[in-house]
Amino acid sequence: MARIVIENLKYKYPGMNKLALNDISFTIEPGEFIGIIGRNESGKSSLCQAIAGLIPNFYKGAYGGRVFIDNMEVKKVAVEDLCETVGIVFQNPFNQVTGSKLTVYEEISFGLENMGIPREDMIKRIDDAMELLDISKYRDRYPFDLSGGQMQRMAIASIIAMKPEVILLDEPTSQLDPQGREEVFQAVQKLSKQGITIIMVEHNMEKIAAYSDRVVLLDDGKLIDIDIPQKIFSRDDLGEYGVEAPVYTQICRKLGIKNKSGYYPIALEETKNLLNSISKSMGKVIDQKGEM
Repeated sequence: MARIVIENLKYKYPGMNKLALNDISFTIEPGEFIGIIGRNESGKSSLCQAIAGLIPNFYKGAYGGRVFIDNMEVKKVAVEDLCETVGIVFQNPFNQVTGSKLTVYEEISFGLENMGIPREDMIKRIDDAMELLDISKYRDRYPFDLSGGQMQRMAIASIIAMKPEVILLDEPTSQLDPQGREEVFQAVQKLSKQGITIIMVEHNMEKIAAYSDRVVLLDDGKLIDIDIPQKIFSRDDLGEYGVEAPVYTQICRKLGIKNKSGYYPIALEETKNLLNSISKSMGKVIDQKGEM
């Protein structure tokens, strides 16, 4: 059974004439890692907010269609009641830091305290989340003394500790260096393998290609496509939607190299294997011609 069902979702912000989300429908399975891509103002953040219930329960406006999480219609549930089911991590961690806690440890505990989690369980959840995000060494630091990247990992840890069934991440690595970005993706992938559904908006196409089970392509508020990364990034019209394919896909497209499924490779290892295979095949052809 699908964990998330989106049916004919439409939304228009107050005072706007244009739909931010225009008749979007698709489903997401438990434990899937879904990447969302598209140009700026294509509807990526609005889609995340609709799944989290912030649209229409917090951001008002014209709303149509339905969003279900585990058969629960999102718009009929108060946002505070959805927190145990779905968590959202924003691009700017300052939007999530409470400002009322003196340490990183206390900041991560904030949501758990509101949920009434028993103390022993709370301690384990916080310790596990900090270890997963590699921020245990900052546990006694004042949250606003952290760097942007450290603060973002703290924000993600605070969501992870609440153990929601769905985690939405809206460009969570935009302020991280390459190492920090990789740590976040690996941590989120572990959660996906544990059965948590992951939905991530991200501009780094290499990471989306490497980690996503499926990719959602949005443009002008419309769902253009949803499919495996190889198929999405092999689209001939991808550039028309303001998206560049991963660099290895671009190289293979120029060389005309596709895999057995008819798609361009999306990662280094697959590209190397295909080039090696072609090189060996060419070597055999040359040897055969030489023998003749």
